[in-house]
Amino acid sequence: MKILFIVLSLIIISACSDNSEKISQLENRIDSLQMKVNDSYKPGFGEFMSNIQIHHAKLWFAGINQNWELADFEIHEIVESFDAIKKYQAEREESKMLMVINPPLDSIKAAVADKNPVSFKKSFTMLTNTCNSCHQAVKFEFNKVKIPDSPPFSNQSFKVEK
Repeated sequence: MKILFIVLSLIIISACSDNSEKISQLENRIDSLQMKVNDSYKPGFGEFMSNIQIHHAKLWFAGINQNWELADFEIHEIVESFDAIKKYQAEREESKMLMVINPPLDSIKAAVADKNPVSFKKSFTMLTNTCNSCHQAVKFEFNKVKIPDSPPFSNQSFKVEK
């Protein structure tokens, strides 16, 4: 009986030490993966806002040229950027203010869907003013958005091809 107990004890100790080694290897692997995640690229808030700024300008030129398909595309690009901010920059105080953009975006979506240039200009002005109101609320009032004067890119046509 003593021999059986000793043999079982040795088997259990052996199994435990084997598991301890496997656990240690897994912990090391988890630590290594965590370091890779921590060092991976995460776009900053400014990169997302710069992206939105480009699509804001392109949306304006698409709308005033009544290129409704392009305008709709640009709205979706803006929404995708806001979604990315919520995903990658959720911890930022500014991210908590993002919902203020929804009413003007809904308004401009409706103007584009209706293909209404007058409503588009009014909605775009509301969108731009909302951006500036948000910037003021989060103490970034020095970053003032305006209706663009010239297209952001010289290599894109905003006119509708017939």
